[in-house]
Amino acid sequence: MGTEEHFDERFEQLDPARWTSSYLPAWSSRAAAAAAYDVGPGGLRLSIPPDHPRWCPDTHATPLRVSGIHSANRSGPVGSTDAPQPFAAGLRVREEQPTMVGFAPHFGVVEVTCRAHLTGRSMFSAWMVGLEDRPERSGEICLVEVFGNSIGDDGTVALGQGIHPFRDPGLVDDFTAERRSLDVAQWHRYAVRWSRGAVELSVDGQVTRTCSQAPDYPMMLILAVFDFPDEGGDPADVPVLEVRRVVGSPLS
Repeated sequence: MGTEEHFDERFEQLDPARWTSSYLPAWSSRAAAAAAYDVGPGGLRLSIPPDHPRWCPDTHATPLRVSGIHSANRSGPVGSTDAPQPFAAGLRVREEQPTMVGFAPHFGVVEVTCRAHLTGRSMFSAWMVGLEDRPERSGEICLVEVFGNSIGDDGTVALGQGIHPFRDPGLVDDFTAERRSLDVAQWHRYAVRWSRGAVELSVDGQVTRTCSQAPDYPMMLILAVFDFPDEGGDPADVPVLEVRRVVGSPLS
């Protein structure tokens, strides 16, 4: 999607021209990183059932399970370091990924309408990140990140939002997880208004964070639910992220 185009996804199907149904598969493989998901009239349902495998078990430092999709995909050849979001030093591409760009705006408004069932050992997130066709094009805009163990009895959560620079020298880390009244089990619209030099984040139309900097390159959207097996708890209590709609539109 270019800056002047509209994008409207309701997930009646998962179009492979728009979405990769494996989480960062260059670092393992599409099969090993495949999401557990369903799509249909109600939208997208990502889950982590009890038999879901660990993600990158021999390279990720702590046990992690993920079901995630992203709206673009690419990598360099096997053995290179060229792929988005390396999570450790010295990682090498294990399965080369063809370039697919389904939705990668450069500025604009992006809205994700979703809800989640979280446990004390799980989290969900929706974020924009550079495709790293050049290493410095790696910054992140996080629309929402919520850990299940942050959900309080008082109806508040620690709502993670903001910017991570990673390998972008033009950005600085500007990420917070402020406590807010929010029931993530209900439908909410998490959004970013992203312009040159500024990011405005909101929930249900209410501005929650502003950042006076912004990545300046195309970015893909990642939607994912995570489970941390070392945290104990009941693996039969399945974490779920449901996404009803994703909308991208140009700045007005």
